[in-house]
Amino acid sequence: MTRAFLVVMDSVGIGGAPDAARFFNDGVPDTGANTVLHIAEAQPLRLLHLDRLGLGAALRLASGQEAPGLGAEPVGIWGAATEISPGKDTPSGHWELAGVPVPWDWHYFPDTQPAFPPEIAARVCELAGTDGILGNKHASGTVILDALGAEHLRTGWPICYTSADSVFQIAAHEEAFGLDRLLQLCADLAPMLHEMRVGRVIARPFIGADGDFRRTANRRDYAIAPPSDTILDIAHGAGRPTHAIGKIGDIFSHRGIGRLHKGRSDADLADHLLNLLDEAEPGSLTFANFVEFDSLYGHRRDISGYATHLEWFDGIVGAALDRLQPGDLILFTADHGNDPSWTGTDHTRERVPVLGAGPAPRGIGQVGFSDIGASVMAHLGLPPTGHGTSFL
Repeated sequence: MTRAFLVVMDSVGIGGAPDAARFFNDGVPDTGANTVLHIAEAQPLRLLHLDRLGLGAALRLASGQEAPGLGAEPVGIWGAATEISPGKDTPSGHWELAGVPVPWDWHYFPDTQPAFPPEIAARVCELAGTDGILGNKHASGTVILDALGAEHLRTGWPICYTSADSVFQIAAHEEAFGLDRLLQLCADLAPMLHEMRVGRVIARPFIGADGDFRRTANRRDYAIAPPSDTILDIAHGAGRPTHAIGKIGDIFSHRGIGRLHKGRSDADLADHLLNLLDEAEPGSLTFANFVEFDSLYGHRRDISGYATHLEWFDGIVGAALDRLQPGDLILFTADHGNDPSWTGTDHTRERVPVLGAGPAPRGIGQVGFSDIGASVMAHLGLPPTGHGTSFL
């Protein structure tokens, strides 16, 4: 029986989104953003396996531009995918990849101080048992720890902030405030925020002392549930084994997931992926997210770090291809862009690559995000979600 592996390289965009002018970073439209191209122009990239699958060809298809060093003749399944959901965030991209385009506009908090309505701040205080909150603004997660971490330790008040995404984030010290207390606070607050169409409430625990605060790997996302069945729901409902690697459990509100495989780094997640390529059951669906492209390098506008991570991941791609079994399908794609050369710190609206191996290699042209999920379902012999058309 066939197996399917859907692997999201979080934020590895290839430019060319037709609606990029509708999305902004610090007031500048995303027109012309191209994550892979601008990294390749800034420094040489050696991506043997991704380029042989068709990365350079997909970038040319998506944006009409040539990336230095990415000129291999494709030997895999290759194309470019365009998103239709009205957002360039993690849930929007992943849901649409899984066959469920977002049917509503997300709620975003204004870039003002305070950023949050009084009723939200009051609810956080009620749930946390505190007299106030800190932050209440748009901020970088690492910067706000440096600015408010010491005051948090002194007052015990949670640090609340947001970004250009539809998120409400709460940072608190794992020891002084308590990790379980932080997670419970976020879980209890999430229904109120979800009712407002805020996509995620995110727990951001940290440790350390003034001058040396560090976020930990115990982050937890409390995401609004998809509005209809995704490929995970359909596969799980049909009795197929489903495996979620990394953030996938949080993104899909743990729906349709048989086994969750977490880790402290992308290296840990790579071990899970390679092990599942050896061991996953016949008929199974594995859905993986590799977040550090986005979280460590895209948002921080670190071109060199992003390039190094791409080259590291290219090695994982090679190891994954070596482990494919007869009847397997593996697809590598992304959920949005995050051009580290761009202004601001937000995601960038871009097309994404679709690179795969298993069935006969071919160019699939321009496809939609939902076509990826439809193709996974077709490969597994399962009914589609109702969105998208298989390119297999």
